Amino acid sequence: MTTKQRAYLKGLAMNIDPIFQIGKSSLTPEITEAISNALEARELVKISVLKNWMDDPHELAQTLAERTRSQVVQVIGKKIVLYRESKEKKRIELPVDKKKKE
Repeated sequence: MTTKQRAYLKGLAMNIDPIFQIGKSSLTPEITEAISNALEARELVKISVLKNWMDDPHELAQTLAERTRSQVVQVIGKKIVLYRESKEKKRIELPVDKKKKE
């Protein structure tokens, strides 16, 4: 993902609300699958990390990205934004890097 694409996704993420909350010991396979399903449907997902989560949100974001085969767009405080292009319902058209295109 290029810097321009990441910036574009950050801009889109500003207008969406978190649809998942993760707290103490709640990173279960069911939550991971639900996030993966949401990524397929929406492509861009914001997750809120509750105050009782003691580990680093950056580590949680990396773990979620690996398990859902997505990319971390940003982690700000206790908010995580993930992106994964949908296989069937592509909604977000990322900006194309003109340098790579040529």
